[in-house]
Amino acid sequence: MDYLKELEGKSAHDYYHHQIKVMDKMVSTPKIWVHGPVIVGAGPSGLAAAACLKQKDIPSLILEKAECLASMWQHKTYDRLRLHLPKKFCQLPLMPFPKNFPSYPTKQQFLTYLKTYAEHFDLKPAFSTSVVSAEFDHRSGFWRVKTKGMKKNEEVEYICQWLIVATGENAEEVVPQIEGMGEFQGSILHTSLYKSGSIFCGKNVLVVGCGNSGMEVCLDLCNHNAHPSVVVRDTVHILPQQMLGKSTFGLSMCLLKCFPIRFVDQFLLLMSHILLGDTSQFGLNRPKLGPLELKNLNGKTPVLDVGTLAQIRSGKIKVCRGIKRLTQHTVEFVDGKVKNFDAIILATGYKSNVPSWLKGTDMFSEKDGLPKKPFPNGWKGENGLYTVGFTKRGLLGASIDAKKIAEDIQHSWKVIEEATHVLHDVRKKNTKIFYD
Repeated sequence: MDYLKELEGKSAHDYYHHQIKVMDKMVSTPKIWVHGPVIVGAGPSGLAAAACLKQKDIPSLILEKAECLASMWQHKTYDRLRLHLPKKFCQLPLMPFPKNFPSYPTKQQFLTYLKTYAEHFDLKPAFSTSVVSAEFDHRSGFWRVKTKGMKKNEEVEYICQWLIVATGENAEEVVPQIEGMGEFQGSILHTSLYKSGSIFCGKNVLVVGCGNSGMEVCLDLCNHNAHPSVVVRDTVHILPQQMLGKSTFGLSMCLLKCFPIRFVDQFLLLMSHILLGDTSQFGLNRPKLGPLELKNLNGKTPVLDVGTLAQIRSGKIKVCRGIKRLTQHTVEFVDGKVKNFDAIILATGYKSNVPSWLKGTDMFSEKDGLPKKPFPNGWKGENGLYTVGFTKRGLLGASIDAKKIAEDIQHSWKVIEEATHVLHDVRKKNTKIFYD
């Protein structure tokens, strides 16, 4: 609790701090005034926001439920994971990746980068601190963020002028309900628990979901001599990770500066057909909309192929239709086929959990937990509420949000700081007159 005492000591003479103390003097839960924004989440988004604020000499308090930075990257990702985009599109504001890192850093390299980033900007989150609720108090004009310690179960309420939601789009696993799940005798696990295909050697494994994670898990299973199949229920765009010696993403960004999105989509599809062939012959039908237009419309990310398609083409990875039901040892698909499987891996993604703890605001949709306003306008709400990392545009989107938030808070920060200095000067002057 040393960090709490430090925060309280720094704000002991702050006007707003005294105002809150007077209002809550009869309440037993400790109240702490935060001299700056409260950031919920110590993942890449939260760190980026805190660093941008720090650059402008604005302090912040980061609250993190887990015991470490970027807990999802640390505990819920598979071993072979690499960044799917080149590092220059994934670096956080104000500090690039080390030059000796490869174009596509590994999971461990990315975690090392985040640790170095936090140390460089002297960011010290309050770990093992779960936010129970956060709500704007219209009576006082401040945010009240109620927390509970994950280890000692202590309760603390933070009072702040600004609240930055940085818990991300991937806070909780999405686990679909499939008929017969309780009967299936094999193991069923979400990709958040998958580390390596080594434990599935020689086994028939069904991967449910054909996004980037699902496709890469299939490849990893192949590399460990398992026999994977992948469920593809919907259409999907598969693009090569590299085109013409450049990353597909980087090439797309360059082309969009000069050409309309539909032209760039047609170019990407033409190159994909040349490099990858007709994916529909393997049961991977493309959507009617192009990959970039589809991404802009609903945030659906195209799959960047890192070798999975070659294994599908060779027959080592089987493509299956949607699941109808499970039995003890088999899976029945909607096309009537029945196959035996030893394990099922759910690559069914994640969802935001913001509506479960953020109260009294309609900024977030109850349906998917994302900001109702589409990119690029979803980063700012009312009464000093901000979001970072909810753009469906990965680390690049989070960096854009973080910079905007810091600039916006800086404007009101200057006004408040000037008003506080004036108030202190008046107090000193009045005190001097009294004693004189």
